[in-house]
Amino acid sequence: MSSFSTYLIGFIVLIIGLAIGAVLVGVPTIWVTVGAVVLIGIGIVSATTRTKPKDPQA
Repeated sequence: MSSFSTYLIGFIVLIIGLAIGAVLVGVPTIWVTVGAVVLIGIGIVSATTRTKPKDPQA
């Protein structure tokens, strides 16, 4: 499994935990959904930048 997929799976598990916690606290479902979509986008961007191979120095 690549480091990209491992990072993304961990981030998704974190998002699921936060969403469950928000629902239990009483946050409206629409805001939980919006927050989850935004966090998934942030997770993809950060996973891409963290696992991107460094360009060789010219």
